[in-house]
Amino acid sequence: MNIEKLREYCLFKKGVTECFPFDETTLVFKVGEKIFCMTDLEGDFSVNLKNDPEKNLELREHYPAVKPGWHMNKRHWNTVDLSGYLSDALVYQLIDESYEIVVKGMSRKEKEALNKI
Repeated sequence: MNIEKLREYCLFKKGVTECFPFDETTLVFKVGEKIFCMTDLEGDFSVNLKNDPEKNLELREHYPAVKPGWHMNKRHWNTVDLSGYLSDALVYQLIDESYEIVVKGMSRKEKEALNKI
């Protein structure tokens, strides 16, 4: 996994935009106005991804590369090390789950707007 694969995969999803809302190195991917994935372009290559709190605990127990979300609500977010410990397939699955959780939490109006894209 590298930054270009990450960008391409995230931006392929319906309604996704990228931005730098915090600083010039923190790349954020949003669906609508909600963040589902973010990474720092400096330092270790990792992403913060949202998931169900119980699933987050399970992931942390099984994969040393999955830690509680850095600077995020640690119950709902994980920081996932992308330096080669996890398969790309697993990383893509975790991105999908984060995206789906955010979409599921959208209002009906937001979901309708997303479906028109």
